[in-house]
Amino acid sequence: MAHIPDYRLARERMVKTQLVPRGIKDAGVLKVMGKVPRNRFIEEALSGEAYNDHPLPIGHKQTISQPYIVALMTEALELTGEEKVLEIGTGSGYQTAILADLSRKVFTVERIRDLMVRARDILADLGYNNIMFKAFDGTLGWKEYEPYDAIMVTAGAPRIPQPLLDQLADGGRLIIPVGNRFSQELIKVTKKKGNIIQKDFGGLPLCGLSRGPWVERLRKILAVSKKLKYNYFLSLLC
Repeated sequence: MAHIPDYRLARERMVKTQLVPRGIKDAGVLKVMGKVPRNRFIEEALSGEAYNDHPLPIGHKQTISQPYIVALMTEALELTGEEKVLEIGTGSGYQTAILADLSRKVFTVERIRDLMVRARDILADLGYNNIMFKAFDGTLGWKEYEPYDAIMVTAGAPRIPQPLLDQLADGGRLIIPVGNRFSQELIKVTKKKGNIIQKDFGGLPLCGLSRGPWVERLRKILAVSKKLKYNYFLSLLC
C-alpha cells in the first residue's frame, strides 16, 4: 500500500513559525490555516513544498500565494462566519477554501477557465458546498449577487475597480493589492454610509518565483518530475 503523507504537523508548524510571529492573531484564521490542506491545491511533485514560506506555481503564469499573505488578507476582512464574500481570482482554490470555512457563502470569479474548473473539482472533493464559481473578468465583480459583505481581490491591480466598490455592502470590507509589477501596497477599504475609508497595510512582496532561495530547488523538482502538466512553471510571473 502506498504511503500517504500526513501533513498535519507541517500545517501546525506553518502556523506557529510563519503566521503567529508575524502578528496574525485572529483565532479563526489561525485554526483554518492549520486545517485546510494546501498540499491538495498544488501539483503532487511540489507537495513537499506545500507548507513552506513562499508562493508556488499552479500553471498559466499564476501562483498559490505565500501562506502568510493568505492569512494577512483573510484576517483583514474581519470575518464572523455570516458574511457573503466575493473573491476575485480563484486561482488554485486554496484561498477560496479558507474563505469558505470562515463565511456563510463565497462567490468566486476566475478569468482562466482551466484554473476555475480545477479548483472547483478539488473543493468539491474536499466537501465544500457553500461556494459558487464563475469564469469571468473579475474587475467587473459578480453583480447578480451583490451586495457583498466582504470582497477579496487576490491579484494586484493598478487601482481599485469601481464595480467592486459599487458591489460592496454598507459596512463591508474589501482587501486588494494595488500597484504595478514593481511595487504593490495592500489596501483595505471599508464602506460606511456610502463613504470609502482606506487603510494601507504597506508593501507586499511581489510574486516571488523569480526571487528567493527556494527557486533553484523548485526548478530541480520540476525538471525531474514526469507527472506535471506544465513545463513552463518557473518561467512565470511578475
